Amino acid sequence: MELKIDHTSPVPLHIQVEHLLRELIKEPDYQQGKLLPKEVELAKRLGISRNTVRQATNKLSHENLLVRKKGIGTRVVTSKVTTKLSNWYSFSDEMQERGITMINFEINTKWIEADEDISRALEIPEKSRVLRLERIRGTEEGPTVYFISYFHPRVGLTGEEDFTQHLYEILERDYATIPTISREEIKAILADEQVAGKLSIEVGNPVLFRMRRVYDPGSRPIEYNLGFYHAEKFTYSIDIERK
Repeated sequence: MELKIDHTSPVPLHIQVEHLLRELIKEPDYQQGKLLPKEVELAKRLGISRNTVRQATNKLSHENLLVRKKGIGTRVVTSKVTTKLSNWYSFSDEMQERGITMINFEINTKWIEADEDISRALEIPEKSRVLRLERIRGTEEGPTVYFISYFHPRVGLTGEEDFTQHLYEILERDYATIPTISREEIKAILADEQVAGKLSIEVGNPVLFRMRRVYDPGSRPIEYNLGFYHAEKFTYSIDIERK
């Protein structure tokens, strides 16, 4: 989208910027959490004062269309389906409820710098130091799921924890962090070389991909989790009750 306003128009500049922003935030990238251009950048590109841009963004913020995070930036307020812990479980709890014994094939931890996706999901600045937990789990027949989790530094995990235990029990028992809200996106993808190797399948085979963001009771991010499920060994079912 071209960022441009008409300086000869009788329409006030802040109104033009407001209309411009309303169109801009409809774009898929911004709907999915991409940060909006900084106010000073917008002001320079449009040839107007920063206060004019601020007036427009304030209007959208008051309408709960935009949200500002100090030190991070401004992004669109998105509406997502939310499930509570009363009706969603950790993977371990899901399998235990079904009487399935899971095996840990691989557990690895390391500290990394947050990239754009991680910083957006955890609402932290890019290059922040975060703990990455990688797990491959399955049954005696072989791997079923490959998980990659990133944790907000606030939680306090060290990487030395015993991650053979239930993850959310560790968070609640040892770090007073209670997972309360899960926001999820699920889609079918084709396995790349890394995922295929982890799940012992062929490159290009179908995989069920689940992206999960987990929050505490104050809606603060705790975990950003990427799950890759062996399509032939896992079915994701959803019960929906008509009201």
